[in-house]
Amino acid sequence: MQKQVIGTFFPEATFLLSVDTPEQMPPDRGAEVAFAGRSNAGKSSALNAISGRRMLARTSKTPGRTRLINFFAVDPSRRLVDLPGYGYAKVPVSVRERWQESMAVFLGHRRCLRGVVMVADIRQSLGPLDWQMLTWCLDARMPVHLLLSKSDKLSHGAAVRALVAARRMLEDAGMAVSVQLFSASSREGVDEARALVLDWLGVDGRENKKNPGNKGRESGAYKQSRKNLRDFPRSGRRSG
Repeated sequence: MQKQVIGTFFPEATFLLSVDTPEQMPPDRGAEVAFAGRSNAGKSSALNAISGRRMLARTSKTPGRTRLINFFAVDPSRRLVDLPGYGYAKVPVSVRERWQESMAVFLGHRRCLRGVVMVADIRQSLGPLDWQMLTWCLDARMPVHLLLSKSDKLSHGAAVRALVAARRMLEDAGMAVSVQLFSASSREGVDEARALVLDWLGVDGRENKKNPGNKGRESGAYKQSRKNLRDFPRSGRRSG
């Protein structure tokens, strides 16, 4: 896909549709970037901050509100995808099972999916469902970029230590996942995450570079994510 210049981040991004099953998804062509994470980890807030559209994805203080796969059109051939938040105990078992089936199809067979932005609360350790999502993505040869969200809730030193610990844990597990600090409230890491999403979508972000904005505490996250993407084994996936 030829790269296209988009000016003010995602000015034309609009809600496209919500689906409950893979059969209802838009045609499998173009390019998509998905956002995944536990309920109440700040996933929808991260999507809004990165897109520059405060009300694009619905946010709620009630965990588990995102129960469908929500597609947002950036342009006719590019989309952002808000996946259901996982790990909320009050969601019925039947709904959780349906999510798992949809995720397996989406991550394993969606050819236009270019990468997954995974959001995890920096104050909590990665749980079994986080590791399951990472395993699903990596088994599907899908690049993953991990946002340690709500970094503004910790001191600078504590946030950096959490970042180092997360990177070491992922490296020890043999997972090629890039990691950065992120806060939708303080804007820390927003520019880095946005640059990666634009790149995955095949969008030239040159117009956005006129105002570098906040580079965050970990300015090397985008560079590391690009290295991981170059080194990622692609033999198991077909291009869209």
